[in-house]
Amino acid sequence: MLGSIRSFLQSRVGVFVAVAFLAMIALLFTSGDISNLGFPGAANDGRVAVVGSEEVSASTLSQATSSALERVKQDNSTMSMKAFLANKGMDNVLDNLIDRLAISVFGKENGIVASDRLIDSEIAQIPAFKGADGRFSETLFKQALQQQGISESALREDLRQGLIARQVMVPATTGATMPRKLAIRYAALLGESRTGEIAVLPSVAFQSQKEPSDKEIATYYAKNRNDFIRPERRVVRYATFGIEGLGKAAAPTAAEVAARYKQDAAKYAASEKRRVTQLILPTEAAARAVAAEVASGKSLEAAAQAKGLAASKLESVSKQELASQFSAALANAVFSAPRGQLIAPTRSDLGWHLARIEEIDSRPARSLDQVRAEIVAALTVEKQRTAVTDALEEIESELDGGGSLVEVAKRMGATVATTAPITADGRVYLKPGETAPPVLQTALQTAFAMEPEEPQLAEIEPGKTFLVFDVTDIEESAPAPLKEITPSVKAAFMVNQASIRAHEAARQVQAAMAKGKTMAESLRALGRPLPPVQTVKMTRPELARMQQAQRQVPRPIALMFNMAKGTVKVQPGPDDQAWFVVSLKDIVPGQAKAGDPLVEVARRQLGPVTGTEYADALGRAIRSEVGVERHPASIKAVRDQLSGES
Repeated sequence: MLGSIRSFLQSRVGVFVAVAFLAMIALLFTSGDISNLGFPGAANDGRVAVVGSEEVSASTLSQATSSALERVKQDNSTMSMKAFLANKGMDNVLDNLIDRLAISVFGKENGIVASDRLIDSEIAQIPAFKGADGRFSETLFKQALQQQGISESALREDLRQGLIARQVMVPATTGATMPRKLAIRYAALLGESRTGEIAVLPSVAFQSQKEPSDKEIATYYAKNRNDFIRPERRVVRYATFGIEGLGKAAAPTAAEVAARYKQDAAKYAASEKRRVTQLILPTEAAARAVAAEVASGKSLEAAAQAKGLAASKLESVSKQELASQFSAALANAVFSAPRGQLIAPTRSDLGWHLARIEEIDSRPARSLDQVRAEIVAALTVEKQRTAVTDALEEIESELDGGGSLVEVAKRMGATVATTAPITADGRVYLKPGETAPPVLQTALQTAFAMEPEEPQLAEIEPGKTFLVFDVTDIEESAPAPLKEITPSVKAAFMVNQASIRAHEAARQVQAAMAKGKTMAESLRALGRPLPPVQTVKMTRPELARMQQAQRQVPRPIALMFNMAKGTVKVQPGPDDQAWFVVSLKDIVPGQAKAGDPLVEVARRQLGPVTGTEYADALGRAIRSEVGVERHPASIKAVRDQLSGES
């Protein structure tokens, strides 16, 4: 979870982050006037950084951090601001803000500009500002800015920075290629094999049997509080009810039935529709020639195909429709012919028609008595739907006016239920395997955005089942109090201490091997029951196949392919569970020469990597050129404000 935050935010001046981030940030600000946000304790007039002659304000950093958190929460709904800050989320957001501003300042200083017309073009391409016809809508543009609390000038300035950054950074990556000699070296790496030894030192093998003191546990907790942050929890109260609780509409009256019959008179009048296959030809002579072929036994479709034409079908067309679409003469001819007959060539504005009658659907007029039951059924459904809609609107008005969930549920004859504390992903807090009731799943997002005891109405099954719910208790995301999680902190402390001892033992093994001892001898000298040494031989193609199959490559294996021959490295395992000692015994290089297809593959694959490195190097040079000054006091003030500690 936390690794995903780092991978999401840690990229530096790479062109894709440096440009794409710019294009989005303006539309990610939340509602409100960002220029008027206060940050108690912020120094330097609320500036968190100065880049050249420009500044990054505390309000900008705050809003950008909140927006970044929302994007992370799309993948992890339980992520809280406290956890985001604890894992350097805001620090990385600030790095990105500084990077893009530095590029913009550098561009301006060197005559790289973005004209107003170019900015207009960019605005016109933003989907949020396009109407149903796919064109830019001035109305939607102003509405979107108003809803997001963004001024037009702020949006234009942000786009200006993004366009300048694009002009500066994109050329640095375009056409980047790997030098051929370097590509030959990389191609040779693709075929190399490595042999080494790996020792695993599980932390549990070094765990002390002595119980830690309360002071040790408290000290460890104080230093690692961020490891014990709990997600936000909410208690949701809810009740469900069906349309039967919303009242039953009155039965349709005779007058209403008669009025509907009169309203839909055309529907119940006598009608005739026909299904027709037709062929349109340019001249009367051509039409008569085809008619003669059909009369001699050839089908209309076959005759048309022989002339490079195709017959078309008209499905269920009325006489009026045929007349308006083609001509009255054609309509009269078609509706005078019996089923299966081909009419004589008849003219319209499109040419000369040949038409074969495929099917006749003739319906006599129906009296009110004949359709009364049909009309009563339709009116009953409509009136019930209207009654339900009116009842739901009445409930919403009652809730908006301060009505309580309990009162509404009582009137609906529904039972009020209350959940245990649940997290934003629907899990019951501290009860593995338990989740919120299924009827609440679609309402969870709303439940975690609403204020306490402000009931909301939602539809569960369209037109059938409804839900009224509110939030009665909110526990903010924060480190759990020590007294509530002492056993967990104690266990974490003991694992941590065991990991420290395992690390020391791994260093002892490394030192002993540096003096000439084998890995097995060095492990035995520790005097602890440890897994035997593992000998590993693997080629880079095998490693690549593991990565392509999205299999997790063991850490010591990955390290072995990043070591020099004859070296010994110490590496931590995940979550303090173990330490590894990795020894690389031998490297058998692959073979690659000029003209080898692998060389061109390496050049092609490493070209984008080379371009990214060029962009990174250019970004570092730009920051150095324009100058960057950070203001720690203001940065801390923003962090405290976001975490609720100010």
